[in-house]
Amino acid sequence: MLDTTGTPPQILPNAPGVGYKPQHFAEIMEDPAPVEWLEIHAENYMGDGGRPIAQLRHLAERFPISVHGVGLSIGGADPLDTDHLERLKHLCDWLNPASFSEHLAWSTHQGFYLNDLIALPYTEDTVTRVADHVAQVQDVLGRKMLLENPSSYLAFAESTYSETDFLAEVVARTGCGLLLDINNVFISATNQKTGAIDYIDAFPLEHVGEFHLGGHDQDTDDTSAPLLIDSHGREVADPVWALFDYTLSKTGARPALIEWDANVPEWPELAAEAARAATILEKAPA
Repeated sequence: MLDTTGTPPQILPNAPGVGYKPQHFAEIMEDPAPVEWLEIHAENYMGDGGRPIAQLRHLAERFPISVHGVGLSIGGADPLDTDHLERLKHLCDWLNPASFSEHLAWSTHQGFYLNDLIALPYTEDTVTRVADHVAQVQDVLGRKMLLENPSSYLAFAESTYSETDFLAEVVARTGCGLLLDINNVFISATNQKTGAIDYIDAFPLEHVGEFHLGGHDQDTDDTSAPLLIDSHGREVADPVWALFDYTLSKTGARPALIEWDANVPEWPELAAEAARAATILEKAPA
């Protein structure tokens, strides 16, 4: 899907970015190194003015911006909320971001909004619905979107596609790209007792436009087996860094985001996570 806003968007560099938090504004503007781009959550910037929009305009003059949606409910059974989609279009039209992404998940049902991103059964009906929703988003926004793999705690017995095949089918039907969340891969593989490396090997990596790296919390289930929670509330775990390194050996360097949305640290700690990502990216094949 081509951008129809009149000005080509910037391109995310093959370098680390971070999820922007307003408390870091002054430090980012003064010395962002090693961060080269920023991600915002779309729903925080759908108003017409105020301090958030003013800060975002300043940031957009200096950094490529990735817009990450959390409220479209791409996988929901209901039609997409057209008012929400129009507000998102307004944001993307004036910001002209380098990237837009959303989740392979649902979070609404019959007018109720859930504070979670819930996984889907991977069936023919679901792939048709998700592809229709992705195509609608791309048509309204006039730009290609990236679809993110979810973190999962259970598998659906009714699924007839693997997750990687499901994502590949959505790409084939819509021309969208993919956002590969490495932490989500590790969480899902641990919770479902499958192989994270096998998942990466099966993933349609040629369509990946961006990586996400985040922290998770560890609990146990009713059988005392490890249960990982996608919290985005701490540093990236060492096994996730190792999986990122392995993935880059197959893809080469791509834009990589540090997600830290809860218990947000001071800027030096967040920048140190980005620096670790930069070190891994620098040794990735061209």
